[in-house]
Amino acid sequence: MTPADPMPAALPPVMRPRPPKTAIPAGACDAHVHMVADDIPLWDGRVEDPAPGALLDWVARLETHLDTLQMARVVIVHSILYGGDNTVTRAAVAALGDRARGIGLVRDGAPDAELAALAEAGVVGVRLNYVHGGILSWEGVREMAPRLAAHGLHVQMLMNTHRHMIELAPDVPGLGVPVVFDHIGWPDLAAGSAEPGFAALCRLVAEGQAYVKLSAPYRLCPAPYDGAAAAIAALVEANPDRCLWGSDWPHLMLADAAQPDAGDLLNAFLDVVPSDDHRRRILTETPAALYGF
Repeated sequence: MTPADPMPAALPPVMRPRPPKTAIPAGACDAHVHMVADDIPLWDGRVEDPAPGALLDWVARLETHLDTLQMARVVIVHSILYGGDNTVTRAAVAALGDRARGIGLVRDGAPDAELAALAEAGVVGVRLNYVHGGILSWEGVREMAPRLAAHGLHVQMLMNTHRHMIELAPDVPGLGVPVVFDHIGWPDLAAGSAEPGFAALCRLVAEGQAYVKLSAPYRLCPAPYDGAAAAIAALVEANPDRCLWGSDWPHLMLADAAQPDAGDLLNAFLDVVPSDDHRRRILTETPAALYGF
């Protein structure tokens, strides 16, 4: 892209998602959304702009999304579109009140004062991203882990199981803070559940050493997302008490994926997880414990 080219913009999500096919457990949590606003400064290293809309417009859209999906709670994951400036996420958490928690973005070596300010603002973890790049490294996380623990912060990571998990897995049990892996581990679905990296993720989940978000199957396969069903089922079978669900709304940086309806994503999860007990644990009990609702 030359300097004269306009920055591509994200597509807006559907204004009101399809409702769930059955009642959702009380206190359910959408554990993975992003907040955007075109009136808050963006990071120079971003690859797209958000769809137009001021912060309060987007908060209202998110509330419609949550209420339609019967989600009482939400976790707002800071988008790399804003780099290390967590203003948009902190403001959204403040606007939504106690139904919301945040996941922030910090650089390697972030000072204690920054971590304390994030925790005070309702941020409960920090994220690093091995898929899209970012400003925090795994080495930085390992160095920072004792200080994260002191501030009640955990680690969330987007990576590919088939590319990264074998290297990461030995560090996870001794890190001293909870570790949450996004988007089903973003595996190579064609390699199957026996692929060594995905199998390592399943072992960590089974042992209670890691959490995983059963989010964003639309990034891995087309609707109706049957291609991700076996991977999701394997993780739930490993340990439903270490699984979370998230919509990934408003579906940023789609690349080759089609824009989904978040209601279809929730219904696909309900199809793979028919047990009322497992649904309650994944949607309500585990996020309440991890995020402090």
